[in-house]
Amino acid sequence: MIKSKQIQRPERILVVDDQEINRDALGIILEDSYDVIYAENGKEALQLIDENIDTLSLVMLDLMMPVMNGFEVLQEMSENEKHKGIPVIVLTAEKNAELKALQMGAADFITKPFEVHEVIRARVARIIELNEGRRLISAAEHDQLTMLYSKNFFFEYANRLYQYHPEMHCDAIVLNIEQFHSINALNGREFGDDVLRILGNEIRAFLAETDGIASRFEADRFDLYCCHLDDYRGLLERFQKKVDTISPKVRIHLRMGVKPWIPGVEPILMLDRAHAACNMVRGDYQNPLMIYSDDMMARELLNQQMLNDLSTAAEERQFKVFFQPKYDIQMNPPRLSSAEALIRWKHPDLGMISPGVFVPLFEGNGLISIVDNFVWHEAARQMASWRDKYGVLVPVSVNLSRSDVFDPNLVDRLVAMLDSYQIDYKAFKLEVTESAYTDNAKQLLDVIDRLRRLGFQIEMDDFGSGYSSLNMLSAMPVDVLKMDMKFIRNIESNETDLRLVKLILDIARYLNVPVVAEGVETEGQLAILRDAGCALVQGYYFSRPLPAEEFEHLIEREMGIDRTEKDAIN
Repeated sequence: MIKSKQIQRPERILVVDDQEINRDALGIILEDSYDVIYAENGKEALQLIDENIDTLSLVMLDLMMPVMNGFEVLQEMSENEKHKGIPVIVLTAEKNAELKALQMGAADFITKPFEVHEVIRARVARIIELNEGRRLISAAEHDQLTMLYSKNFFFEYANRLYQYHPEMHCDAIVLNIEQFHSINALNGREFGDDVLRILGNEIRAFLAETDGIASRFEADRFDLYCCHLDDYRGLLERFQKKVDTISPKVRIHLRMGVKPWIPGVEPILMLDRAHAACNMVRGDYQNPLMIYSDDMMARELLNQQMLNDLSTAAEERQFKVFFQPKYDIQMNPPRLSSAEALIRWKHPDLGMISPGVFVPLFEGNGLISIVDNFVWHEAARQMASWRDKYGVLVPVSVNLSRSDVFDPNLVDRLVAMLDSYQIDYKAFKLEVTESAYTDNAKQLLDVIDRLRRLGFQIEMDDFGSGYSSLNMLSAMPVDVLKMDMKFIRNIESNETDLRLVKLILDIARYLNVPVVAEGVETEGQLAILRDAGCALVQGYYFSRPLPAEEFEHLIEREMGIDRTEKDAIN
């Protein structure tokens, strides 16, 4: 237990330097505020540390000394449990020695010749304050599991390196463990800690071979700031090989993002960009390394602009809903059956933005519900408009994202919206991607079951993209299967794709559900699908996605309405 001081005494500082002039200089700077004692070499310093172990607040340590140098003192202190709680500021004129001292446990450094007196006093006061109450500096400075720097100390030292050593061209690296929460859940916290500890040891071994520092930022994220390397793939492979040795039964995947050094970019910004690069290869086990580039920077800026503009886009109706028709090809000639609502973004500055650009971004940030909600209301409004205008209710499919499912008011909102337009729930079809069924599916299935009992129809989008087993599919509540367009593209020339398409259609017949084939573009594709028993198709063979006013032409053609006569009458 730490005893409180009955008499307020000044903190004691040990100054260790073989040059008397340096000892005297630091004494003049510090003696007004601190009790200063002195040693001429490392051996004498260790003796004084032992003699003053209960009262010593700080050691100011020269690195280059006879008898025993400062590195040897740091090594001895790191191996002595009593000494570990005493912070050390190193004194050196050798720039290359500073980083090594920090890696060995030094809390700070002061460059010779000595800086402005006020600066030295401020840095000494700061280190002592951090250690106030005899808290182990390592507890504040290091992650106790991996012994890498804590986040705050890491940033501080990275900034020091950037400011005081511009000749060091340091890259930023972010290393992440894929699905670490699952590793913990399946194998236990102790196993997860072993993974972190072993990876941390390997990172420290790497840093011992080069100039750099590292930190464990979060449970499974490691940040490194180190001198430039040419082979980061080799570095990732080194770390991956190390974790591969942990258990033959558990496969652990790492991914890495790198922001190479460029002049004038501060460490925090470099690490942010390395983190962005690391996130871009999340789940990509074939290519888990990403080097941040100018193209990525442009993409990042575009993504940030789209995120910033999302709310305004919805409020100002910059989003446009297009409708792509679906045709029943078992009819002769094929008949318009329904439509899919597709979103477009007409940005005032960026022009028309493809959904392939902004939809994945909003999905990844949990904001896709704003887009979905806009599409739902526009689709319902348009369905009601066509019903009132033509006397027919054209069924429309809309997307239901996973984030929508977690809205506790989802069902009530859909019901209230459709009731306000007096639209039959069955005509408002909800598309869910196949992959969503396999990712924590229970809540999704519960919501879908409730929707189906109310009369909604559920379409499984992108069916055949590789997630489902027949056993899973038999238990899924689905009313329509939408075949992934990648199977359709080559069915005229690729026998394997043709067989897969026929297999999917056989599965659908077994389940007694219709199939919609997406991406149909040629007469040959249409003929193959019709002969194989496919019920519905959509794609450019019939029509591209159309604005609502152009889609009306298709409705009128199906109804035999002559638009010229209609316009003349109107």
